[in-house]
Amino acid sequence: MASMVIRTGRADLDFSGIRTEFGLPADFPAAALAEARQAVDRGAAGDREDATALPLVTIDPPGAQDLDQALCVQRVGRGFRVQYAIADLGAFVVPDGALDAEVRGRGQTLYLPDGNVPLHPAVLSEGAASLLPEQTRPAVLWTLECDADGEPTDVRVRRAVVRSTARFDYETVQASIDAGTPHPSVAALPGFGRLRRERAAERGAVELRLPEQEIVPNGDGDWKLAVRPRADVEAWNAEVSLLTGMAAARVMLDAGVGVLRTLPDADDGAVDALRRSAHALGVPWPAGATPARFLAGLDPARPESLALFVDATRLLRGAGYTAFDGTIPAVVTHAGVAAPYAHVTAPLRRLVDRFATEVCLAVTAGREVPDWLRRALPRLPGLMGGSDALAAKVDRACLDQVEAWVLADRVGQEFDAVVLRAEGGGADVFVAQPPVMGRCTGTDLPEGERVRVRLTEADPRRRKVAFTEVGS
Repeated sequence: MASMVIRTGRADLDFSGIRTEFGLPADFPAAALAEARQAVDRGAAGDREDATALPLVTIDPPGAQDLDQALCVQRVGRGFRVQYAIADLGAFVVPDGALDAEVRGRGQTLYLPDGNVPLHPAVLSEGAASLLPEQTRPAVLWTLECDADGEPTDVRVRRAVVRSTARFDYETVQASIDAGTPHPSVAALPGFGRLRRERAAERGAVELRLPEQEIVPNGDGDWKLAVRPRADVEAWNAEVSLLTGMAAARVMLDAGVGVLRTLPDADDGAVDALRRSAHALGVPWPAGATPARFLAGLDPARPESLALFVDATRLLRGAGYTAFDGTIPAVVTHAGVAAPYAHVTAPLRRLVDRFATEVCLAVTAGREVPDWLRRALPRLPGLMGGSDALAAKVDRACLDQVEAWVLADRVGQEFDAVVLRAEGGGADVFVAQPPVMGRCTGTDLPEGERVRVRLTEADPRRRKVAFTEVGS
């Protein structure tokens, strides 16, 4: 799906109302800032492997400064060696200190179009802890030896010092791969990523390829609304992170202590509902195919596929975090990943990753998990659940706000739309130009069909957009 950009035509619009509504902090408490600065001055302590010779590179959105991961994927014989360096926040955050208390309250970085609400102070997240290019940094280094099928045969994790050699973005890396001139550190990524994607489909991992709306500044205080296509390299890079999270989960489960990202398997009713939707839309469900295989075979550019991806969100309800210490919980898998899985690869931006990483480091080194860490584990699911809910509300509010700004002077105009989900006397629809999702009223709104809709409301104050089917 091509990117589509619409300008609001206004230069005096910001998101201060959303920040106020949700009580988002404007700065860090003085004690937390002081601790962060002291940690930078103190530097990373303890024994660390010198891995500065590894040709690691980062791949992030353009302009990102909070760089959590650096990687190098190499062919070794018929298999692969994945070196994955993760920012080491454990080197900077004092357990139970003022900074630790503040980041526990925040839970994760919140991303607003006019500036982030970071999990950690910028002196860490965009400075001493970030894996910026040509800078020596403390890191947690995962080495995953994988066979010819992309399956891990050996996993090592330890503290190290690393030095990223280059900072790339997804578009640049994709272009170099397409041109046959990739950087040596990512030359093997396409082959490895494709194998891991195939393993994911075999496991039954579910991926929903819905349009991803994006709000982008144009440099004049104005905002653009776009749909961003997902490059192949982004999916391949995600597979490295998923593999590392699966390895971390196995370490913690074997030790009987840790915190997992969990999602119960979908019940039969949700799967049956997806099958009925596919039948109603005339989309064949191959004999014996799992929901994962069926969804992976859909063309995301087709309108009926968009409707089925929306229907499939029912398969992925109930995600959360599960902490354990001594007794393995009843649910240890993530249905979307189709395997046990843990968050360990984004500690600059997500609280739980630091704690799960510290468990893995202690266990693999043969040390006892520290008491402060064991005390923290039971609180993490609640802290992360609260921050996940807040992040979702803030993201939706920002999108609703920009949609209303973009469409404010177009009430009464007609648009082409795709019906995503029909229920309750109306439907959720996706308008491609401009890329907007909204509620539409009408009497004949079949899922997966293209319809003509009229904009009946675009209220920036209420952040509300509404359509009605033409002819209703």
